Amino acid sequence: MKQNILLTGGAGFIGSHTADLLIKNGYNVVIVDNLSSGSDCNINKNAKFYNLDINSPDFEKVFKENKFDYVLHFAAQPGVSFSTENPAQDATENIIGTINVLKHSKQYGIKKFITISTAAVYGLPEYLPVDENHKLTCLSFYGLSKLTMEKYTQMFGIDYIIFRFANVYGPRQSSYGEAGVVAIFNDKMRNNEVITINGDGEQTRDFVYVEDVAKVCLLAIQSDVKNEIINVSTNKAVSVNELFKIMGEKYNYTKAPIYTEERYGDIKHSTLDNTKCRKLFDFVPKTSLEDGLSKLVESYKVGLKK
Repeated sequence: MKQNILLTGGAGFIGSHTADLLIKNGYNVVIVDNLSSGSDCNINKNAKFYNLDINSPDFEKVFKENKFDYVLHFAAQPGVSFSTENPAQDATENIIGTINVLKHSKQYGIKKFITISTAAVYGLPEYLPVDENHKLTCLSFYGLSKLTMEKYTQMFGIDYIIFRFANVYGPRQSSYGEAGVVAIFNDKMRNNEVITINGDGEQTRDFVYVEDVAKVCLLAIQSDVKNEIINVSTNKAVSVNELFKIMGEKYNYTKAPIYTEERYGDIKHSTLDNTKCRKLFDFVPKTSLEDGLSKLVESYKVGLKK
């Protein structure tokens, strides 16, 4: 008998890839998404879809109409700048919304609650790579709301896994709003537009391909692992300049970047330790940056959906 999974935010970048993999592996997937940042063209045709906000009074009907085994809670407000300008809305979506999903998950007896947090809860790294025992010092309302979400998840009395992802990239990622640097470079290079790099470009990030992230979410369902907070990363530092060079070669992009002032509040270097993920799931992301970027570029060349 197929198991049923609720996936909030399943029309979004990470959520839609996770939904595809779950359906491919024989799960029944129900997606709840208000399409505020997700896109209906990302929704797998074999998923059941509710166009609904997780804070809606009608949200409970999703649980009443479906018997869920697992909940993957990906719906969230993802922007640091947005959280600064709209702290109440950020808290409503990331904290109150999560409490609502947790409440119904507990009430309707799900087996495990899996959700996404962020490396932003670590603040300015005191050492690299950052492991799950690093001090938690939020530098934004966004980081604070996600950390608070973690605490509610831990205290709600249901089995959980909380993932802290590194910089996820891949097809379907929007280049608008507070997009990742890969998505921005991808959009600019495809349109042969000039690219601006904040600072000297030597800042480093840990880039993890979206299909690897979806894979670890599948493993979280299939495994007996529970009540853990887990980094998901490649544990490899890549500079923005190196990223620019690799992507430029793939797009035959020849324009030189324009360097500007460093962005206030940006962390210079960020790499996450994936030792715990490897130990618990016998898994680390398999897709190299070269291969992941090749897949990204090819997805646009053959006209796949973003």
